[in-house]
Amino acid sequence: FGSRFQALANTHRVWWPHLLPVGAMKSQLVGALPLLLVGMAHAVTPVQKVIQLLENMQAKGKEEKHQEQVQFAAFKQFCDDTTTDKQRAIKEAEETIEVLKADISKYISDAAQLTKEIAGHDEDIAAWTGDEKAATNVREIEKADYDAMHKDYSESVDALQRAIAVLKKQAYDRSQASLAQVSRLKTLTLIPAEAKRAIDLFLVQDSEDPAEGLEVSAPEAAGYEFQSHGIIEVLEKLLDKFIDERTKLEKEEMNGKHAYDMLMQDLRAQIDQATQDRGEKAETKAKKLQAKADAQGDLTDTTTTKEADEKYLADLTATCQQKASDFESRQQLRAEEIEAIQKAIEILSSDAVKGNAEKYLPSFAQKAGSSLAQLRSSAADVPQQRVAEFLRVQGRHLNSRVLSALAVRVADDPFAKAKKMIKDLIVRLMEEANEEAEHKGWCDTELSTNEQTRKEKTEAVETLHAEIDQLESSISKLTEDITELTKALAELDTAMAEATKLRQEEKTKNEQTIADAGEAQTAVAQALTVLKEFYAKAGEATALVQQDPTAPEIFSSPYKGLASENGGVIGMLEVIETDFARLEADTTAAEATSEKEYDDFMSDSRVDKAAKNSDIGHKTTEKQDKEQDLTSKEADLEGTQKELDAALAYYDKLKPSCVDAGVSYDDRVSRRKEEIESLQEALRILNGEDIA
Repeated sequence: FGSRFQALANTHRVWWPHLLPVGAMKSQLVGALPLLLVGMAHAVTPVQKVIQLLENMQAKGKEEKHQEQVQFAAFKQFCDDTTTDKQRAIKEAEETIEVLKADISKYISDAAQLTKEIAGHDEDIAAWTGDEKAATNVREIEKADYDAMHKDYSESVDALQRAIAVLKKQAYDRSQASLAQVSRLKTLTLIPAEAKRAIDLFLVQDSEDPAEGLEVSAPEAAGYEFQSHGIIEVLEKLLDKFIDERTKLEKEEMNGKHAYDMLMQDLRAQIDQATQDRGEKAETKAKKLQAKADAQGDLTDTTTTKEADEKYLADLTATCQQKASDFESRQQLRAEEIEAIQKAIEILSSDAVKGNAEKYLPSFAQKAGSSLAQLRSSAADVPQQRVAEFLRVQGRHLNSRVLSALAVRVADDPFAKAKKMIKDLIVRLMEEANEEAEHKGWCDTELSTNEQTRKEKTEAVETLHAEIDQLESSISKLTEDITELTKALAELDTAMAEATKLRQEEKTKNEQTIADAGEAQTAVAQALTVLKEFYAKAGEATALVQQDPTAPEIFSSPYKGLASENGGVIGMLEVIETDFARLEADTTAAEATSEKEYDDFMSDSRVDKAAKNSDIGHKTTEKQDKEQDLTSKEADLEGTQKELDAALAYYDKLKPSCVDAGVSYDDRVSRRKEEIESLQEALRILNGEDIA
């Protein structure tokens, strides 16, 4: 049988290698020999057993071919789906990159435009501030000129009123010393030259001696006998002119001040509006620049993700193409293997092989079976003892309890059972080696992945803690700043309200003072007019009586009115009138100054208040943004901490089987390899081969 089986194998050497790889084919044949021996014991020819073996191999090959088709179909579906997803993701990333680039360009353009507009506002504010200072300087010059001119007019009016009063109340013979009041009019700058000549003429006429040419001595001559009202008319015209010009000057001053106030109000309004616009545009510019930075960050992330997707897609495409090529080759090889097995079955099933086997092999099988039994019974003892001794030696050398236990079993068990035991043990050790190799690869992958995860999550947790601390510090500082600004705003509002209250009270008081001074001036002027008219008439009446020679001399002197009291009362009234005029002018000037100071304070306060409100708004927005960031970071920290805890727990789970094994993986592999080699040597001894 042995020679015929070998001849059959040699005859079909053409198709036999296509069935299975050499190692697998050898194991199939080794496994088939006991079956053939058992079959011979039951009168089954070896050819029939080989045909059964080939049919089983053919069925297994078809099943594996089908399973491989199913497996490749799932893999191809994965390739197609993943390729579609990655291509779609790459396309979306390209579109996103284009949009981000456009947004970045737009943000840059907007920021540049806002920079120009802010520079324009700065120029306008500087120009308007310069105009404000220039207008203030001009106004101060005009005010100084007005004060000087008003003072000159007031002094001239006062001097004229006094001179006229002196001339009118002394419309009779008087001493020459009383004309000094009139002479002082020549020193005033506003008195025109024509009036000064008239005064000089008046004084020259007064200096002539009226008693010159009289032969009879007379009493002391009077300084001047009142002959004409010419000089009084000249002075009264000047007085009216100066009063009109002073009134006109005051109106011009009021108009100039009003125009200045309106100009300053307009300039301040423009400056305030420009400052507000500049602040809003500066804020918008900052937001644009922040949006640009965010877009650049998104662009970098999207570009990195796109490049990673492109690399993954290229690798996936290459892998899928290689797997497709391998699948076609494997399917073709399997089809050829199945075809070769089918041809072998047809050859073995022919009459030339199967028929002769059925005709001759059963009796030969019985003889062979008995011969083999005798051979086994006569020759099994020596190899079996050699195997037992060899296993004992190797067990001691390798310190293997498995080999030592097997040596005892081989010495006691029958020959066939010992060989089967050794084969089973070799298979089991090889399976354990494969399983441990797979487990070692899995452990290495899992430990490496877990270590990377733990490292990344630890760094992320530390970074998030630092960011949260920074955000909490910033929020605390912003809260403190907002509180201080709010307190400052409240104090500013209180100061503005108090200033407004004081200004209203002061304005009311000043207006009442001005009104009272005006009324007083009117009343004093009326009183002066009444007194002056009366005493002027009284003077004329006295002069007529003196010129009438027929008038009886009843009184020792002519009645001239209360001459002594008259001059004192009118002089006092004139002084009072001047004082009321000065009070009105001083109060008006003080009111204007207070109003300007109040307007300046309120303007500065409004600017300060707007700046503080803007700061509060900005800081509140920044605080809200940081609080949102803090909430997000805390959520990220919680999630990252959970992931880190999970990674640490998984590492603790991996340690017993992947780290704390006691004996290294290389030592276990080496010992197992030596055990397998020892078992193979023992099997060769049992098969009658020389271990050397």
